Amino acid sequence: MEGLGDKVTQLSVSNASVEFGATVLFRDLTFTVAAGERWGIVGRNGTGKTTLFRLLTGEMQPTRGAIARQPGARISLLEQHREFAGAETVWEAAAGEFAELLQLERSLQAQAEGLGSNPDAAALERYGRDLERFEREGGYTIAPRVDAVLHGLGFDPAAARGAPVSHLSGGERGRLGLARQLVTPADILLLDEPTNHLDLETTRWLEQYLSGLAATVLLVSHDRAFLATVVDHVLHFEGDTAIPYAGGYANFVEQRMQRRLTQQRQYDQQRRKIAGEQDYIARNIAGQNTRQAKGRRKRLQRMPRLSAPVGEDGTMSVRFDVAERGGDRVASADHATVRVGSRELIRDFTGTLMRGDVLGLLGPNGSGKSTFIKALLGEHAIASGELRIGGGITVGHYRQDLGQVPLDKTLYEAITDIRPLWERRFVQGHLGRFGFSGDEVQRRADTLSGGERARVALAMLMLSRSNLLILDEPTNHLDVESIEALEDAIEDYDGTVILVSHDRELLRALTTRVWTLHDRHITDFDGTFAEWETVTAERAHAAQVRTAEEEAVRRVQEKKKTTRREVASRDARASLRKAQRDVEDLEQRIESLEGRIQAVTATLDDPELYTKPQGVTRAAGMGKELDALKAELERALEMWTAASDTLAALDA
Repeated sequence: MEGLGDKVTQLSVSNASVEFGATVLFRDLTFTVAAGERWGIVGRNGTGKTTLFRLLTGEMQPTRGAIARQPGARISLLEQHREFAGAETVWEAAAGEFAELLQLERSLQAQAEGLGSNPDAAALERYGRDLERFEREGGYTIAPRVDAVLHGLGFDPAAARGAPVSHLSGGERGRLGLARQLVTPADILLLDEPTNHLDLETTRWLEQYLSGLAATVLLVSHDRAFLATVVDHVLHFEGDTAIPYAGGYANFVEQRMQRRLTQQRQYDQQRRKIAGEQDYIARNIAGQNTRQAKGRRKRLQRMPRLSAPVGEDGTMSVRFDVAERGGDRVASADHATVRVGSRELIRDFTGTLMRGDVLGLLGPNGSGKSTFIKALLGEHAIASGELRIGGGITVGHYRQDLGQVPLDKTLYEAITDIRPLWERRFVQGHLGRFGFSGDEVQRRADTLSGGERARVALAMLMLSRSNLLILDEPTNHLDVESIEALEDAIEDYDGTVILVSHDRELLRALTTRVWTLHDRHITDFDGTFAEWETVTAERAHAAQVRTAEEEAVRRVQEKKKTTRREVASRDARASLRKAQRDVEDLEQRIESLEGRIQAVTATLDDPELYTKPQGVTRAAGMGKELDALKAELERALEMWTAASDTLAALDA
């Protein structure tokens, strides 16, 4: 399936509609996805984003329209609810279809140990066969890939090989599902809220990973900073359809605003025209110009009506008011230490939160942020020091688990418990601000989706009129439009806020100071989150430069050591060769001296020497020569002994 230019079209949706009886989820959806593109799917909860993914995989069929997929394209769907059937360990669950390679790797290790004590021919043959299979099936590439993805998403790869899946928390299972998705080979990745269980560090890792991925990516997300970094196209579900936008998330925001302005102008123009026509008809229908009035009425009846732009209609409408001002010192810690059992989460923290602060409380998942909040509220005992709320401070707490929403009650009852004197119309009006109308107010809370329950929690929080709001991951279940509404409400709030969040766009827009929890210590940064990001990036860059410099110095020093070792080795080899030559030369000299001594001795022992004229004189001279030769031989032997000892030492 070819697209424009050289790009291959992998997915094509043409006039697709999904209807459930009389309910229209969306209609007339048309867009195409080319290979390598990264699409962000955004829109209000319940508009059909997850349903679109089921259409793309073929799990569902559209009521009308068509879905076309590139033949042979592998499509992988990461859903919000993840199961790992058959996998016992974290590593096996992450490896997915490659988990069998882990068993093979363990078998190879056991076989290698066995071969050390019993190198049997059959065992050697089996080891070679299994090793060849391990290499052929990607054992040397898949295992490092699984380890890298696990590490990037906050798991210890070595521990993951034995850690049971059954011991994981909900957030950990979410990260593990994402790891499995990223490891599985696919041409098209469909990711549904992949950042929901990620902290800042792992979210940044995922951004880098997806940005460098060759596969096509479609992701449903409410994380605006994540979308701005990763996507190059946006599909916006709005009204009863979805509109594709080319360009990144920032371009989408600008184009959406311009589109709404254009729609609003056209809608207003048509309303003015209709009003003018209706006025003319009313004034002339029974008068002199009755024929013209009736003609205009017929044209007006046939005129297709433009819809008002969706805009903010139906968006959650939230506002936080303060009943009492409260004191200036909102919360304080004095050498506070917080533990859970024997595990120390926070050590010796001292800090103060002042009225009007919007505090961003940051830290990796599991570092103790939620426990710190519980300790501040008196719901968890501190080990030592002091941690308390100031005088005159009332607290509204949005819990990450949404536990403040009573599941055994209807939405109507949840509000009347807080406002028992309110008339029915006030309760319904209040819930209507959060998207619940008509009979929906009689739904039990345990039938709600995560996003709906989050809106109920905010509706309840709005009624608290507290002067301190503690918001623990408030954006986890909200769509982009609801997050924008929440952001505006916090910005207009006249109280103090503690914001525990991984939503960088929200943190950048609101925070006035930052507390960072890392390795049992809280660092107080007196500045905005954007300033903290800049400082952190500069520190990280400085640390990288310092590390690079240290590495360069280490390499130079290692090179010097290596050079010295090489020089010493060359010198030692040269000394060894010289010692060998010295021994060989001395052995030749000794052999020559021994031959000459033997010849002189034989001549002196010959009786005929003494019968010849001058024989006695010659014998006397040869005796002196023999003594000199023996003395020289003695010196040569001593030199040979010393040279042999030197050679033996160098050789050793």
